[in-house]
Amino acid sequence: MTLKIDISHQFDSFHLQVKLDAPSGVTALFGPSGSGKTTVLKTIAGLHTPQFGHVALDGTPLLDTERGLFCPVHKRRLGLVFQDARLFPHMDVLQNLTYGQRFAAKGSDGPSLDAICEILGIGHLRDRRTAQLSGGEKQRVAIGRALLSRPRMLLMDEPLAALDTARKEEILPFLERMRDEVKLPILYVSHALSEVARLATTVVVLDNGKVAAMGLTNSVLSDPQLVRHFGLRETGALLQARVVAHHDDGLSELGASAGSLFLPQLEAPIGSSTRVRILAHDVILARQKPQDISALNLLPGEVVALRQGQGPGMIVQLRCGTDLLLARITQRSAQAMELAPGSHVFAVIKSVAVARVEIGAG
Repeated sequence: MTLKIDISHQFDSFHLQVKLDAPSGVTALFGPSGSGKTTVLKTIAGLHTPQFGHVALDGTPLLDTERGLFCPVHKRRLGLVFQDARLFPHMDVLQNLTYGQRFAAKGSDGPSLDAICEILGIGHLRDRRTAQLSGGEKQRVAIGRALLSRPRMLLMDEPLAALDTARKEEILPFLERMRDEVKLPILYVSHALSEVARLATTVVVLDNGKVAAMGLTNSVLSDPQLVRHFGLRETGALLQARVVAHHDDGLSELGASAGSLFLPQLEAPIGSSTRVRILAHDVILARQKPQDISALNLLPGEVVALRQGQGPGMIVQLRCGTDLLLARITQRSAQAMELAPGSHVFAVIKSVAVARVEIGAG
């Protein structure tokens, strides 16, 4: 199922102009506050009507301003999840969940109530009042309620923004499982790169109301030309890997296309696929394979491109096996190492430098 959007709207001091095709999977709209992410989502949902716009879901038009076509919100069959869970306080969890079933189209397919409770880990909460739930539990119930309405697509507007780091880490595995098992197209609005990296299959970068970049998640995140949109501290690329072993010293061994990665122990079965975001400032480059060094991860690679920053820094894009990595080094180091496209290097990555939140299901 694909979503096609072509919208334009002039606000007082802001011109939104977005054209994109969102394929199946999780499409993340990423950008800073005020870039137009939520307005795009509201337009798809029917909560905002632009001055010019075409929106179609799997070929079915939802909006066509030129023809005067506007599909009412309740007929679009879209599930919405917001920053705040918006659960009904006078209902318990089960009643909130089954409320969503009232809006399911007759004969529509989808996971059962029990299946959704199992995927989201909320089966044991059915009899609780919403006031007794944590923030993460409330969001999982809200997602379950939206799924039980049997939507054609799920729209999620920064659903983790109101949660602290611990609650985010608690809920992200459930969102990954939902992505992989429910197979429902999802439009995910966020300004948090760690969420985008773990969940998205496609990323659309919005900047001041315009599409700055669009493509597969690993391609977009590893593009050195997009550093200004991500910020130097958050710039990093994705490695695809598979869990090879769990060792007695508390490390998990992952097999990546360029070699082994040793990371703090993961709660993932051997053989499972993972995606690991490695921040550019956590990568050190060496022209020769280092000896007698504490860092366990030494991946051979080839320099693909170099991007010079406005200050003393530089972003180096590497190809390690079939994956792309980014390293943030100084221009002085790049000159001393005589780095250029085609240079062979080793990427040095400390095991403990990769935070748990940066590791997700593949």
